[in-house]
Amino acid sequence: MTPEQMAVSRYLKRRGLISFSPTAALIDMDGTLYDSMPRHADAWYRLMTEEGVPCEHDEFFLYEGRTGRDTIRLLFKRAFGRDVTDEECEALYRRKTQYFRELPDVSPMPGADIMIGEFMRRGITTVLVTGSGQRSLIDRLDLDYPGAFPAGMQITSRDVVHGKPHPEPYLRAMDKAGAMPDNSIAVDNAPMGVLSGAASGAFTIGVTTGPIPEKELVDAGADIVYPSMPVLAERLPMLLDIFGMSI
Repeated sequence: MTPEQMAVSRYLKRRGLISFSPTAALIDMDGTLYDSMPRHADAWYRLMTEEGVPCEHDEFFLYEGRTGRDTIRLLFKRAFGRDVTDEECEALYRRKTQYFRELPDVSPMPGADIMIGEFMRRGITTVLVTGSGQRSLIDRLDLDYPGAFPAGMQITSRDVVHGKPHPEPYLRAMDKAGAMPDNSIAVDNAPMGVLSGAASGAFTIGVTTGPIPEKELVDAGADIVYPSMPVLAERLPMLLDIFGMSI
């Protein structure tokens, strides 16, 4: 059996299903659609070091998927043992957003357009599921991925009470698409996002696009992990062909 056949077989057995016919693809943004995580890590690291928060640059890759307010509260609690007010969170996140905008523009993730095109060609509804609220990238979606993520098909940090790793973002995306867990695919590149997708019940694809090792995504509950977005895009037709068949 191919890795795709084994992954689908495991998923069907776990969910007690005979077949799986996907109608919705729920897709992360940073590190999945855009090669933006190094820039986010730069901006977060600058903000937190200015605030006197001890941190490592690459640890921010591990927080990808959390809302900005959750990241701020986590690090301030760790560093200072205190909670942060909503007003402080908003002010700090505005600074982080400004620092991100001052950095060079990020590019779409190579292969992501092919992935999106394959979903759309098959009539699978695509929904954005991001822990970010930064308009600088969200407002580029229609230019870089035309028609894939209209305004009504986006879940951002502003739309949820609980960010990733809670399943709420992916469950809300299913509502947008009129889908259920058993006909939804989640695509994410970070442990927090994979945890969220897996907890929602969706078939969850992990893709390694940064320094996070594949094992972290497997341990978080990914049904299958690809080593890059181009590889995911290449093998996606095979994976989608398997869905709907009895395994």
